[in-house]
Amino acid sequence: GRRISPDGLFAGSEEGFDTMRYSKPEVERIAHVAFKAAQGRGKHLTSVDKANVLETSQLWRDTMNRVAKEYPDVTLEHMYVDNAAMQLVRAPKKLDVLVTGNLFGDILSDEAAMLTGSIGMLASAALNEKKQGLFEPSHGSAPDIAGQNIANPLAQILSAAMMLRYSLDMPEAADKIENAVKRVLAKGYRTGDIWSEGCKKVTCSEMGDAVVAALQ
Repeated sequence: GRRISPDGLFAGSEEGFDTMRYSKPEVERIAHVAFKAAQGRGKHLTSVDKANVLETSQLWRDTMNRVAKEYPDVTLEHMYVDNAAMQLVRAPKKLDVLVTGNLFGDILSDEAAMLTGSIGMLASAALNEKKQGLFEPSHGSAPDIAGQNIANPLAQILSAAMMLRYSLDMPEAADKIENAVKRVLAKGYRTGDIWSEGCKKVTCSEMGDAVVAALQ
């Protein structure tokens, strides 16, 4: 919100303020989703917070530790958000599943997207506790390039793979789609956002057709 500061060094000046609030049931819900996701991958979960500064993060960390006892097969690691931002650049392969709040997640997800070379490569899913969700590229729509057949379709295609894996319990089908994308990229096909010298520049539809052809 905004108000005129009633006291302090800047009394009488306009100030803005926000309140971050998390309840234990809210954190428990996302914790279970994260632990289950980790069980289906490398069984390693990194919880990102700022527990050395924020009371909400201290609640977050305490709750994660409690829920972790229900998932003894998953290794839980805690990491401060500033360190997590650095580790995503320094050693991204040491991280697998990350769980964090909305603010930190909004920032870290875009940083992680660029590890793939383009935000057009990053699939996303917004899931509830019943594994129902919305699956879409993390970048949303791109009205500035609509109708030009130049968008990168891989994030949308990989979002469909996430739907198969996390909502429909069809991991084999998800693997087929993800492997098809890998094969197409290995052949050097690139849309404009990820193109570089020596690669074959293709349109959105050509990339989609190539992925379909690579499905096995």
